[in-house]
Amino acid sequence: MQLNEKCEGISFPLLSSEWAWHLRLPMTTSSASARAQCLSMSIIQAQCIHGDLWRLPGQYIVVLKEETHKSQTERTIRRLQARAAKHGYLTKILHIFQDLFQGFLVKMSSDVLDMALRLPHVDCIEEDSYVFAQSIPWNLGRIVPAQFKSGEYQPPNKGDLVEVYLLDTSIQSNHREIEGRVFVTDFENVPEEDGTRFHRQASKCDSHGTHMAGVVSGRDAGVAKGASVRSLRVLNCQGKGTVSGTLIGLEFIKKTLTAQPYTPLVVLLPFAGGYSRVLNAACRLMVQTGVVMIAAAGNYKEDACLYSPASEPEVITVGATDFQDQPASMGALGTNFGRCVDVFAPGDDIIGASSDCSTCFTSQSGTSQAAAHVAGITAMILNTDSALTLAELRQRLIHFSTKNVINEVWFPEDQRLVTPNRVAGLPSKLTAGEQLYCRSVWSTQSGSTRSATAVVRCSGNEEMLSCSSFSTNGKRRGERLEVHGGGKQCVAHNAFGGHGVYAIARCCIWPKADCPVHTSSPTAGGTSTTGVGCSKNHVLTGCSSHSLAGGFSDNVRPVLRMETGHHQCVGRTDVTLHTSCCHAPRIECQVKEHSPVGFQEKVAVSCDEGWTLTGCNAYSWGPGTLGAYAVDDTCVVTSALAGKGAAAIAICCRNRRLENDKHSSNYK
Repeated sequence: MQLNEKCEGISFPLLSSEWAWHLRLPMTTSSASARAQCLSMSIIQAQCIHGDLWRLPGQYIVVLKEETHKSQTERTIRRLQARAAKHGYLTKILHIFQDLFQGFLVKMSSDVLDMALRLPHVDCIEEDSYVFAQSIPWNLGRIVPAQFKSGEYQPPNKGDLVEVYLLDTSIQSNHREIEGRVFVTDFENVPEEDGTRFHRQASKCDSHGTHMAGVVSGRDAGVAKGASVRSLRVLNCQGKGTVSGTLIGLEFIKKTLTAQPYTPLVVLLPFAGGYSRVLNAACRLMVQTGVVMIAAAGNYKEDACLYSPASEPEVITVGATDFQDQPASMGALGTNFGRCVDVFAPGDDIIGASSDCSTCFTSQSGTSQAAAHVAGITAMILNTDSALTLAELRQRLIHFSTKNVINEVWFPEDQRLVTPNRVAGLPSKLTAGEQLYCRSVWSTQSGSTRSATAVVRCSGNEEMLSCSSFSTNGKRRGERLEVHGGGKQCVAHNAFGGHGVYAIARCCIWPKADCPVHTSSPTAGGTSTTGVGCSKNHVLTGCSSHSLAGGFSDNVRPVLRMETGHHQCVGRTDVTLHTSCCHAPRIECQVKEHSPVGFQEKVAVSCDEGWTLTGCNAYSWGPGTLGAYAVDDTCVVTSALAGKGAAAIAICCRNRRLENDKHSSNYK
């Protein structure tokens, strides 16, 4: 992105490459002033990307520390008002947060920020900002698995047991498409419309919300025709809302669920705003209560990680495709992309309910519509198994998606590897059963210094079964899988002359899995080989290695020990080996390798049908390997043109009980 001179040299260390209007506090007098300046710099950075259109100057979300008692919230507010008044400033408290987190929304001059930063219970302050609706019947046929297409849309169930909370504009609830399926709550929190001093009546601007509700559960054009929808109005007639309004809406939902618990429940966020740490944290809190959060990736043809709530890892983020399974374009704009997108879904020229009349239909496009499709698919999956965690649900959405149909040339070159090439679809089999599901999670690219590292973790209750790394110029020092802070993380090491490195974790779902990591100790100057195996009753799921010394080449591989009949990771003694081993009921694994004859720039090996890729690594015949990464159940190894080439090695696992299962379906 081109920045003007005002933006040159600005960095925001709290959010790495992602930007936000946010300030994190260690609360010392000396740091408060400096961090207030940092907040100002972050606002400038936001202006450089989207100008003042996204900002709400003079309106701030104040978050108090987690252990703060509710009584301290009122006390903090009184202190702030008193200190501001002493200096001639007025403050207006717009909302007090108590159910979602402890804090408040305040309208005040930016000159009061320094006083607010010094209050003892304040944890962080974020300038409020706008969020925008992301909308600009091939789609139903598209999400049905190819082998079950019959010319009609006949889903396995209607999602009758699932409730979807929709945060959007208002909804025309008497439209025949959604009548009886939608309950319009009395919640409303929307900003004034541009150029006006008033809010138009909700009934005068319900186009986006009506269309969204119709896509989720419409009688004719809906995905999950039996799911119920409860709407909250957080977007005005221009499709514009605020971060604070969204937070208050989420608090309303949380309070409702506390009074009347209900599962399974989906919250659909069909909008995007600038990166907001507070909004992302609120979404995480909602997920911890058992709610599934689904968000639009955004329509700005940019990295979805720059936007909220799309950038939150615990949210299922959805990009949009057209009827040819290609990224949706909307004039000069188009779907967002990148590692923060979980899956794409139909989002171009989608027919749905129109608010023009109770029987009218219209076509809308955008990642909002794509997210609504995934909300409908989610409803049908949860209808069969309401106990699924978010991690389990995400893995199923990925597993049953259509793979490798998107032309990656549409994406910027540096985003093609990290953007998932999959379009959401209904599962061919909805019956509950234990199956190994895995996905690849990419880190952000590390810095270019010799000591730079990239770190990535799995989310929820996923188990990290292997770790690999990738560098665009091959200058890296490998990767390690380690236990840190009570969980596993994959750490990739950049090397001198490197442009930055990626860490890629293989994150999997397997019930009752116990997966320790075993590590060798390197020997300086050693050129012999050593092996690190698994304990009894454990199977090998991944091998990795790294070196903190000089040069590095990928020379670790799984080798079968004849005396035990089990594999171990074998490599040179001058590197540190990392072996991932798993003990789980009925799991079995095998190794597949592809060693090309002569040099090949890209080498791949895939697991057999019914097997899931857990580990992917390169075995090189010299330096120059860019690294290894998994694409679904295929291990891909890439070498530099000046390199000597490498073999691709895949570790594939499955549930023994499913070996002889015949394909079955819930489809008619």
